[in-house]
Amino acid sequence: MKAMIKKLVEAWGPSGYEHHMRELIKEEVKGLYDEMTIDPMGSLICRVGTKTDGNLRVMVAAHMDEIGLMVSHIDRNGFLRFTNIGGLMPSTLNGNRVKFENGVIGTIAVENMWSKLYELPKLDGFYIDVSEGLNGDSGNKNAAIQVGDPAGFHRTFEERGNRLVAKSMDDRIGCAVAIEAMRKLKQLGCKHEVYFAFTVQEEVGLRGARPAAHGINPDLGIALDVTSTGDTAKGDHMAVALGKGAAIKVRDGGMIVPPAVKNLMVDTAEKHKIPYQLEILNGGTTDAMAIQTAQSGVPSGCISIPCRYVHTVNETVDMVDVQASVDLLAAMLSNPIEGVKPV
Repeated sequence: MKAMIKKLVEAWGPSGYEHHMRELIKEEVKGLYDEMTIDPMGSLICRVGTKTDGNLRVMVAAHMDEIGLMVSHIDRNGFLRFTNIGGLMPSTLNGNRVKFENGVIGTIAVENMWSKLYELPKLDGFYIDVSEGLNGDSGNKNAAIQVGDPAGFHRTFEERGNRLVAKSMDDRIGCAVAIEAMRKLKQLGCKHEVYFAFTVQEEVGLRGARPAAHGINPDLGIALDVTSTGDTAKGDHMAVALGKGAAIKVRDGGMIVPPAVKNLMVDTAEKHKIPYQLEILNGGTTDAMAIQTAQSGVPSGCISIPCRYVHTVNETVDMVDVQASVDLLAAMLSNPIEGVKPV
């Protein structure tokens, strides 16, 4: 599983440009689905199982996109101004490398760095240096880069004991959990009609999940995504830690999980002795909110993978939590589900 995670997190694919990720996932899920489609937004949707009178149509969403940058101005010396794709934190940008689709790698720098050591610049105080120096200071061979070109962060995958460190764990680790659950369902048998939706543009407003949910029209929605932790020095006061199991969402900044859905996840985890913890996230949300508010409403929840340093190039997860998330999802989908709809 780690080799697959490495492949996914190192792939290039900012919001709106997920095509490389989609091709990687298509290779990983070969032989694991009954039907595959790509919707008009670009989300990859794999159906497993068939709807009957006695089961549910379930949508499982994990987003393929990552945060990134988009070039807004270019000067002749190879310095690029940029805007954000998704939630960038200026405090984490300086000195990081970014990669363009054509392979060009640039370095993010800040204006007058040494004279502003104690100031936090806004995005317009940063630039990307892609200069090559082949033709002197007035030349820039990377002229193929144009205004509007996107870039993703460039950082290799690292394994540190049971911890995995990389860019784009948000939400490539959710994609990995979905794929691994599909593999388990191949062995266990799927009791429901499940649509694994690898969605687009989550980081810029959940733009892929809602139309996907509209097309699927599920009875139950489950998102797979990362969540912050409260286990670092002077960290947020939240009851989520690395290595303690899958995080079952209770609420976040965009949704309150129906008690029946939360209880389904908790009961399944306890029955199958899967480690879990409860998550309350004060800010941010996931594709589950988009599914929940699609059509006339869909009971929805989220299995969250605890992750330190979200939206940086060093997002950190623990394989105990990753495996617990796989096991919880597979256990839910390989057994009957009752009572998630309001009565």
